[in-house]
Amino acid sequence: MVHLNKEEANVIGGGLAGVEAAWQLAQRGVRVKLWEMRPRVLTPAHRTGYLAELVCSNSLRSNELNTGPGLLKEEMRRLGSLIIICADAHPVPAGGALAVDRERFARAVTERIAKQPLIELVQKEVTEIDPAKPTVIATGPLTSPSLVEHLKGLTGEEYLSFYDAAAPIVTAASLNHDRIFRASRYAKGEPAYLNCPMNEAEYRLFYEALIKAERHRGQDWEELKYFEGCIPVEVLAERGFDTLRYGPMKPVGLKDPRTGQSFFAVVQLRQDNQEGTLYNLVGFQTQLKWPDQARVFRLIPGLEEAEFVRYGVIHRNSYIKSPLVLLPTLQMRRFPKVFWAGQLTGVEGYIESASTGLVAGLNLARLLQGQQPLIFPPETAHGALCHYITTAIPSSFQPMNIAFGLFPPLSERIRDRRQRNYKLAERALQTLDNYVNF
Repeated sequence: MVHLNKEEANVIGGGLAGVEAAWQLAQRGVRVKLWEMRPRVLTPAHRTGYLAELVCSNSLRSNELNTGPGLLKEEMRRLGSLIIICADAHPVPAGGALAVDRERFARAVTERIAKQPLIELVQKEVTEIDPAKPTVIATGPLTSPSLVEHLKGLTGEEYLSFYDAAAPIVTAASLNHDRIFRASRYAKGEPAYLNCPMNEAEYRLFYEALIKAERHRGQDWEELKYFEGCIPVEVLAERGFDTLRYGPMKPVGLKDPRTGQSFFAVVQLRQDNQEGTLYNLVGFQTQLKWPDQARVFRLIPGLEEAEFVRYGVIHRNSYIKSPLVLLPTLQMRRFPKVFWAGQLTGVEGYIESASTGLVAGLNLARLLQGQQPLIFPPETAHGALCHYITTAIPSSFQPMNIAFGLFPPLSERIRDRRQRNYKLAERALQTLDNYVNF
C-alpha cells in the first residue's frame, strides 16, 4: 500500500533521468510536478514532444551481465525502473545489446507517466530553482541557456562543457543489399547488424573524402572538449589513417556469411525502429555539413544511393563538477532538498542517466518520508557510478560510462576477464538484494 506524502516534489526535465526520478517518487507516494519545456521550447537535437526521447542512438548497449551496462540494467530491473520496463517492451534486434524502437519507446514512457495519478506534467520552461523546495534537477546536457545561468549561481561552480554529436539515420529500402551482409560480430547472438565491407582502396577513398569534408563550425571551436565515447568520426579520422579501423570501422570478428571473406574495414548499421525500415550508422557521430554528409557517406559500399531521414547533428553538452557539488546520495552539499540526475552530473549514456534519476527520485522520496537517503554500496553498479562522480578529482573530472574498472576489486584473483566480470556482477546483484529492502 502506497502512503501519500503531503509535500510535493518538483522534477525539472522530461528526459530519461527526469521521468525515472518522477516515477520513483510517485511509486513511493510522493506527488510530483514534472516540468518539461518541450514541445513549447525545442532543443537543437530533439524532434518530438515525447518524454524520454532518444537522440544520439537507439541502443541502450549490452544486455549481458559480464558488461557494466548489462549489470546496470539488471539492477534497474530489480529496482522497478520505468525506463527498463518500457525498453524491454519495445526492443529491436541488436545482437547481445538492448536497442529499442525510438518512437514506441518514448510513447510508452509518456503514456505511463500520463496515467500515473501522482504525476502532473507541466509543459513549461523553468528558469529558476527554489533550493528550499524538494527538487530533482534533470534537465540534461541541453539545458536552456537561462536555466544554465541560474544553475551556475546555485552550484557556486562554473560548468564544464563538451560537444556531443549524433549519427545519421538512413532508410533500409535505399540500401544496396548486394554489397551489404547481415551479421553480428563473432556471430554473437542473432545476425542483427547490416555490415558495409570495404577493401583497402575503398577505405582510402572514403578516408580522404572524410578528412577533407566541410564541417559546421561553432563559437570557440578550438576549445572543444569531446567525451571519448562520442567523438565525431571525422575527428577520429584526423588521428591517423588506421584509427577508424581500430574503432567504429574495425573489421575484427566480421566475415561475410555468404563467402567467408574478411575485410579491410567495415561500417555497421543498426536497426533504429521496430519495423526495420530505418538504420543508424554505428559510431558515426558527426559535425559535417549536411551536403557533405550525403556525399561522403554515400562512398560507403551499400550506401551509394542512401536516403538520409536524419543527418548527424552537433549540440553543446554541459555537466557540473559533481565531486564539489554532490554527495553520493546525489543531494547537493549546500541544499539537501535538491538532488541532481542525468548527464548534468557527469555520467555519460542513456542508461547511466536513467540510473541516476532512479537514485535521485528514490532518495528524495526517502528524505520526504523521514528516512535517510541511501548511499548504494560501491560493489553495485549504481553505487560504483555514484561514488565515481562524487569523489573523482575535480580538476580532471570527465563524464563516465559505467565500467567494471569503477568497482572495488574481488578478494580472489581471477585472470580471465570474462569470468572476473561475471563474478563482479554476481557480487553486485547479491549486494543489491541484501542492501535494498523495499
